[in-house]
Amino acid sequence: MTQRLADHAQPTDIPGNPRSDWWREAVIYQVYPRSFADGNGDGMGDIPGIRARLPYLRDLGVDAVWLSPFYASPQADAGYDVADYRAIDPMFGTLHDADGLIRDAHALGLRIIVDLVPNHSSDQHEWFKQALREGQGSPLRARYHFRPGKGENGELPPNDWESVFGGPAWTRAEDGEWFLHLFAPEQPDFNWEHPAVRDEFRSILRFWLDMGVDGFRIDVAHGLVKAEGLPDIGDHEQLKLLGNDVLPFFDQDGVHEIYRSWRQILDEYDGERIGVAEAWTATVDRTAKYLRPDELHQAFNFQYLGTGWDAEELRKVIDQSLDAMRTVGAPTTWVLSNHDVVRHLTRLGGGVRRARAASLLMLGLPGSAYVYQGEELGLPEVTDLPDEVRQDPAFVRAAGQDGFRDGCRVPIPWTAEGASYGFGAGGSWLPQPEVWKTLAVEAQTGDPDSTLELYRSALALRREHPGLGAGTEVEWADAPVGVLAFRRPGGFMCTVNAGEGPVTIPAPGGLLLASGELGAEADGSVTLPPDTTAWWAV
Repeated sequence: MTQRLADHAQPTDIPGNPRSDWWREAVIYQVYPRSFADGNGDGMGDIPGIRARLPYLRDLGVDAVWLSPFYASPQADAGYDVADYRAIDPMFGTLHDADGLIRDAHALGLRIIVDLVPNHSSDQHEWFKQALREGQGSPLRARYHFRPGKGENGELPPNDWESVFGGPAWTRAEDGEWFLHLFAPEQPDFNWEHPAVRDEFRSILRFWLDMGVDGFRIDVAHGLVKAEGLPDIGDHEQLKLLGNDVLPFFDQDGVHEIYRSWRQILDEYDGERIGVAEAWTATVDRTAKYLRPDELHQAFNFQYLGTGWDAEELRKVIDQSLDAMRTVGAPTTWVLSNHDVVRHLTRLGGGVRRARAASLLMLGLPGSAYVYQGEELGLPEVTDLPDEVRQDPAFVRAAGQDGFRDGCRVPIPWTAEGASYGFGAGGSWLPQPEVWKTLAVEAQTGDPDSTLELYRSALALRREHPGLGAGTEVEWADAPVGVLAFRRPGGFMCTVNAGEGPVTIPAPGGLLLASGELGAEADGSVTLPPDTTAWWAV
């Protein structure tokens, strides 16, 4: 049950949202377009569907919306294989729809961040198609990584790199040369040493900034530059998808020159336009390098996402994250779920109680927080999708990988009835579990004990309470084993019971919000059940 003193007002509309440094404490909501809302009834989410649901996001209390790719694409990897960076795929709508979405969002006080995919293109991108047509020696091949093979007749790949989707990272063209793809064969990697590639993406940035977007989430931001000579890895355990190993194709120092040039472009535009790095690095200190004052604004905190439900480990990663970002003057970001990982309700174990407690902890930390669509509904991972409906290339190329990413991409429920629970007028591109009708927005709205209302209350408090969001400091308080307790400037305290049993503590102050029911003791102390987080005014 959600426990609170009183209902809190919804956030005030802020058309244009002119506040400087908005991104330092923003709550940013990730929309996965194909699974958010279907506007035309074809079973696939689209931009008109998103536009119709923008008031829901405004009322939820988020500051910005990050849209996963909607560009023209053959959809070999759900749109992360881009054929045209300046066009909308017809399955999602048109450029006119995108323009309307941006305008509508701004009128509601929401900012729009779009995905940018600079590490690779689709094999249907005109540059790559022409490079294949023209054959060996084509100048366009230098914009990608084409290499002769090894072996007597060039029959072996140029090096031992493996794709993060499984199998070799090289595919042989019909004329005998090999091309590099760190992901699927349909996603050839750009050669970022080539000036035409750099010029093209500066132009793409300006195209979308001129459209009015407020920033970019940069896909595989750590992968653009490869080590000189493309050296073999050698003896190395099998690469995990988007892992954080130190490898010759990830987190090379040359990427930072690229982002310094992008920052100059972002700074030319009014309104605090930002860059957000998806940078899987070995340490938070390496991540911080992407956020130096002349580079990007934010980076996803994957070290936090990968931490289990353990008080000691959580405190350690929180301290490390805050310390690393403080050195470069950047905000720390916090994230529990996204389109590439198992939903945190399932991943952390402990069911909805633990998921709610983890969410309230995340939203109580200083900096910016990311919410993945459906987590505010308490959606679990869908683990029983039939093989024939799965579309993740990691599943296809690596003999299953337990289905990997399809389970977190199932379209979200809006109503308790209907063929797709309000997702659209028809079905949905991935089947939804029947139990999701009880988790729909309609079913949870107005229920004070629902996960949706917990998020609405928490996000309203983040806007209202001076001790939430802003800043870079936490002051840890003494607490029993398994409990986290920290204060924030502005009269805020958070207590989290990540242990296995109930814990009784002195009441720190007035209760603002709790993820579950607390016990009141005769001496004025309170009992925190396991998997419970409480916010206090102190």
